[in-house]
Amino acid sequence: MRLMLDTHVLLWALASPKQLGKDARAAIEDPANEVLFSAASIWEIAIKASLKRTDFRVSPAQIAVAALDSGFKELPVHSAAAAHTAKLPAHHRDPFDRLLIAQAVTEPAVFYTADAQLEVYSDLVRRI
Repeated sequence: MRLMLDTHVLLWALASPKQLGKDARAAIEDPANEVLFSAASIWEIAIKASLKRTDFRVSPAQIAVAALDSGFKELPVHSAAAAHTAKLPAHHRDPFDRLLIAQAVTEPAVFYTADAQLEVYSDLVRRI
């Protein structure tokens, strides 16, 4: 199965996996699954860290390296995903979340998130 991690889920998977819950953690750690993180998540971390957000006190470069070292695969932002954001209903205004959802849909990949507002976008979205 292909899994794509929302930005917070990526951070939890790397720094505090117990926050993921048993099922999500098992799926992420299962070597049979391909775990993806988006380049957009690294961009989001960079922006929010530069704004001194307390929930993003990490180096985006270190997160990217840690994710790759963990066996996760980086998903670039393709034009098909960027274009797909225009087709998404306006349930959620966060541009990062909208792009991540579009990536999950166009890849396709099951999208792990902690954000209940994102569940309405697709059957691929799994709230952990």
